[in-house]
Amino acid sequence: MAVEEKRAWIMIVVTVVSYGAYLAVVLGRSGSEPLTQQPYAAALLWTVGAAIVASIALHITVSLLSPEEGKVKDQRDREIHRFGDHIGQSFVVIGAVTGMLLAMAEADQFWIANAIYLGFVLSALLASTAKIVSYRLGFHPW
Repeated sequence: MAVEEKRAWIMIVVTVVSYGAYLAVVLGRSGSEPLTQQPYAAALLWTVGAAIVASIALHITVSLLSPEEGKVKDQRDREIHRFGDHIGQSFVVIGAVTGMLLAMAEADQFWIANAIYLGFVLSALLASTAKIVSYRLGFHPW
C-alpha cells in the first residue's frame, strides 16, 4: 500500500472519530434545552485541535515505519492527490455558502458553525475516499 493511500485512510479514521466525539459531546449535553443553547465552541475547538495533532502524529508514524521506496511520490501519486483534493473542495464551498446563507438569514451561531464544520468533515471524507478508490480501482486522468 502506498504511503499516500495510508494517509488517506488516516484522514478518514481521524475525521470520523473526531466528528463522532464532537457530536457525542454536544448531543450528550442536550437535555431539555434546545441545541442552540448548548455550549459547543470548546468542544468544536478541542476536537478539531485533537484531530490535527492525531493526524500529524499518525502521518509521522506511517512515514517512519514505511520502507524507503514507498516514500517516493511519483506522477500518479501527485495526480491522485490533486484529484481527491479537487473533489473534496466542493464540500468546503458548500459548507461556506451554507454558513453565509445562514448568517444572512440571521440563524443562530450554533447552526452556522456546525454547517461550516460539517462542510469540512464531508470534504475530508470525500477527498480521502476519492483517493482510496483511485488507488484501489485505478486512476485514469481524462
